[in-house]
Amino acid sequence: MKNQKELAVIALGGNALLRGTQTGTIEEQEQNTLETIESLVYLIKEGYNIVITHGNGPQVGNILMRNDAGEQTYNIPQMPLDVCVADSQGGIGYMIERMLRNVMKKQGIKREVVCLFTQVVVDKNDDAFLNPTKRVGRIYNREQAKLLSKEKKWEFKEENKTKDGWRRVVPSPEPIHIVNEAIIESLAKQGNIVIAVGGGGVPVYIDKKGDIRPAEAVIDKDLASSLLAAGIGATEFYILTDVPYIYLNYGQPDQKILEFLDKKDTEKHLKNGVFSEGSMAPKIRAALNFINQGGDKSIITEATKLADKRYGSKITMEYEND
Repeated sequence: MKNQKELAVIALGGNALLRGTQTGTIEEQEQNTLETIESLVYLIKEGYNIVITHGNGPQVGNILMRNDAGEQTYNIPQMPLDVCVADSQGGIGYMIERMLRNVMKKQGIKREVVCLFTQVVVDKNDDAFLNPTKRVGRIYNREQAKLLSKEKKWEFKEENKTKDGWRRVVPSPEPIHIVNEAIIESLAKQGNIVIAVGGGGVPVYIDKKGDIRPAEAVIDKDLASSLLAAGIGATEFYILTDVPYIYLNYGQPDQKILEFLDKKDTEKHLKNGVFSEGSMAPKIRAALNFINQGGDKSIITEATKLADKRYGSKITMEYEND
């Protein structure tokens, strides 16, 4: 049994709720959530205190499209991006909490679960606001994009995979502070399972008066989760994705499993561009951020492999002999 004071932050990838080939029905999302949560029971039984974070890419995209349809069909005013992220935190957090309670009941585990709405502070002067890159919402044609750009001051980029397709792009600034970090830490270290930082958190900034203001942006879920893990004194940080290991030259004939990595080698591989910016590189940066801020170990693996210690790539300050 692990020491009850050992604390892990577990970042669930987008496939934890919605697979790429699925349409996003509630039945699909509930089943996916259940399968992911069943994999987490291993850590709970090991005695860990845990905080669960999650992505929201497909879900917030659907919320934005419902926004668009409601405005066009019924003249319902669209909600800003920060409110859409908050909406997704509630819906996804509810599913995770409900499934977790049901799984623990079957396993005879008695732990309290709380889903915490989470704001994450960014710097309003972050360079990301000058160069929006994160694609959100539906695909528009050129004329629609031009009209929305004029009416709503939205920025668009052309979709390479579609003819005359344009998508809105928004900034993705670095997270610098979790607003309710202290209460997350307190609840988790009391033995409660906390669900927080959904979708990277609701992006906000602090104005000149010291007030919290909304930021029209999205935050990388893994970076925000890494920041939270370091801030609450977690010893381990898990990023759950759709592959069991980090691979060198992934998808190539010479691909190689990287099961144990130290900080120096991980930074070298990242600098040499061996990890794809569209998939693994952001996760590697988040894992390194946690290590650089004093974390013991970052693990990147597939959710179903958690109970098998042979699986998962582990990043530490130095090599481990386990």
